Amino acid sequence: MTATTETYVQAQAHLGSRSRVRQLALGRAEDAPWVRPALLALLLGTALLYLVGLSASGWANGFYSAAVQAATKSWKAFFFGSFDSSNFITVDKPPASLWVMDLSARLFGVNSWSILAPQALEGVAAVGLLYATVRRRFGAGAGLLAGLVLALTPVAALMFRFNNPDALLTLVLVAAAYALTRALERASTRWLLFVGALVGLAFLTKMLQALLVVPGFALVYFVAAPASLRRRVGQLLAAGVALVVSAGWWVAAVALWPAASRPYIGGSQDNSILSLIFGYNGFGRLTGNETGSVIGGGAGRTGDWGPTGITRLFGAEMGTQISWLLPAALVFLAALLWASRSAPRTDGRRAGVLLWGTWLVVTGLVLSYAKGIIHPYYTVALAPAIGALVGIGASWWWRRRGESGPRLAAAGALAATVIWAFVLLERTPDWLPWLRLLVLVAGLGAAVAVAALPALRIRADAVAAAAIVAALAAPAAYAFETASTAHTGAIPAAGPAGASRPGGPRGFRGQRGTAAPGFSTAGRRRARVVRLPAALAATSGLPREVEVGLPEQEAASAASSTPARRARPSSRSCRRTPTTTRGSPRPSARTARRASSSRPTSRSWRSAGSTAPIRRRRSRSSSAWSRRARSTTS
Repeated sequence: MTATTETYVQAQAHLGSRSRVRQLALGRAEDAPWVRPALLALLLGTALLYLVGLSASGWANGFYSAAVQAATKSWKAFFFGSFDSSNFITVDKPPASLWVMDLSARLFGVNSWSILAPQALEGVAAVGLLYATVRRRFGAGAGLLAGLVLALTPVAALMFRFNNPDALLTLVLVAAAYALTRALERASTRWLLFVGALVGLAFLTKMLQALLVVPGFALVYFVAAPASLRRRVGQLLAAGVALVVSAGWWVAAVALWPAASRPYIGGSQDNSILSLIFGYNGFGRLTGNETGSVIGGGAGRTGDWGPTGITRLFGAEMGTQISWLLPAALVFLAALLWASRSAPRTDGRRAGVLLWGTWLVVTGLVLSYAKGIIHPYYTVALAPAIGALVGIGASWWWRRRGESGPRLAAAGALAATVIWAFVLLERTPDWLPWLRLLVLVAGLGAAVAVAALPALRIRADAVAAAAIVAALAAPAAYAFETASTAHTGAIPAAGPAGASRPGGPRGFRGQRGTAAPGFSTAGRRRARVVRLPAALAATSGLPREVEVGLPEQEAASAASSTPARRARPSSRSCRRTPTTTRGSPRPSARTARRASSSRPTSRSWRSAGSTAPIRRRRSRSSSAWSRRARSTTS
C-alpha cells in the first residue's frame, strides 16, 4: 500500500511538472492558442535586439564602468558607488543601478558583457512586465502591442544596451505600475506597499526623476480604489512611509557616516548627500540654478540645456528619440477618457488609462519645461507609458471596430503617427530615403481603411496588421540602426549617424562620443576632463580640472587583456588641462578659447570616446593630500 501511494504521488508530481511546462509553453487554458507563442517571440526578439553585438560599445559610459571596476575591488566602493577603489569620490548618482552591474562583474569579471548585459536583461524584463500589467485589464493583444512598442522605441534600444542608470529606472517604474494595477483590483494594502518600496528603489537609481510618477499613482489610487475614503487615505500614507524607508535607508547611512571615512559625494559642492538630492540632482534640474553645473549654475542662467516648452519632446534633440508614437498615445488618451466619462469611480479600465496617462503627461511636462541638465535619453522613461496607451487604444478600437467613434480615433491616431514619422525621417534625408514615403503612403491608406472598415470588403485583421506595420516601421528601423551601432561617452543618442544630435550647451558634445569642438583627437588620446569641487581642490592641492584617459594604443591592448591590466592607467593618464597630445597639431587661438570656455565638470563627463574604465593615478604624496582633504571638508 505504501509503495502504491508513493508511486501515485510520484506520478502526480510528474504530471504536475509536465502541466507547468505545458502552461509555460502554451499559456493559460483561457488564452487563445497564439498568445503564449507570440509572447515568447516578443521576449526572444527583444533579447536578440538588445544582446546581439552588445560588446561593440566597449565600456560604453566609462564613468560608470570605472565605478563598477572599483566595486569589484572594494565593498565600501560598492556601497557608496565610488568612482575609484580607494574611495576618494563617488559618482553623481545613487548606486542602485551600479549594484546590479557590480554583482555581475564580481561573478563574471570586469568586461564589456558583464557590465552591459544586465541592462539588456532589464530591458527584456521591462517588456515582459509591461505586457503583464496591460494584459490584466485590457487583454493579451493590448499587452503584446504595448511590449512591442516599448521594445522598438529607439531610445529604449539605446539605453537598454548602455550602462547609464535609466535602464534600471525604467524597469523598476514598470514594476511599480504592475504593483499598482494589482493594488487597484481589491484595494490591497500589501500591493500598495510594494508600489512605495519599488518607487523608493527607483529613487536610489536616479533620485528626482523616479518621483515624477508619484503624483499620478497617488491620484489614481485615491480616485479609483474600491475602498472607503478613510481606508484609501491610510493606505496612501502607509505607501508613502514605505517609499521613504526604501529610499531613505541609504541616504541616512551616507548622511550619518563620518565624512572623514567615506568618499566625497560626487556632484555636490559641500560633500553632502542632501545637497546632491535637492540641488544638483533635484530642484536644480527644474530651475536651472545648478551650482557647479557646466554652464547652467547660478541665478539667471537658465535654459542653457536646450529650448524648453511644450514642443520640446518633438524638437531636434528629443524628437527622434521618443516622439514617434507620442501623437497616437495622446489621441488615444483623450479618446479613452472621453469614452469612459460615465463609468463608475472604481472602473478598472479607466483607472488603467489614468495610470499611464498621468505617467506620460507629468513626466513629459517636466522634461519639456525643466531648465537644468536634461539629456535626450532621459525620455526613455516615457516609453512604457506610450507603449501602454497605444496598446490599450488599439485594443479598444479592435473590440469596438463597428462603432464610428473608436474607428475615427484609431484612424486619426494612425494618420498623425505616419505623418509625424515622415517629418522625423526627413531629418535624415540620406538615410533610407524610400522609407519615409513608403510609411506615409501605406499609413494613410491604412488609416482610410480603418475609418471606412464597415463599408469595405477587406478583412479586419488584415487592416489591423497593415496599420501596426505602418505605425512601427519607422521607429523599428531607427531602433535596429541604434542597436547595430556602437555607442560610447556620456550622452549617447539613438538613430543613424546623420540624425540630429544633442549638442548640450554651446555645442559641447561631439558625434557619438567623438571629441567636442576645441578638443583635438589627432594625438590618438581618448580622454575625460574632471572638474573637482572648489573646496576639495583648494584643500587637496589638486588643479580644478584634470584630464584622465588612456592613449588609444594602450586602450586597444587593454581591451584584450585581463581585467586587472585593462584598468591600469599609463604614466601619462593625468594632465592638467585638455590639450592636444604629442604628434597632434596645435589648436588655433580660437579653438583654444572655445575649449577653455566649455570645460566640463565631473557631473557631465563629456566623453571623447573613452574605451576603458580608468582609475586616477595618485602622486607619491596622494595619501597625504587625500587625508588632508577629507579632514578639512568634513
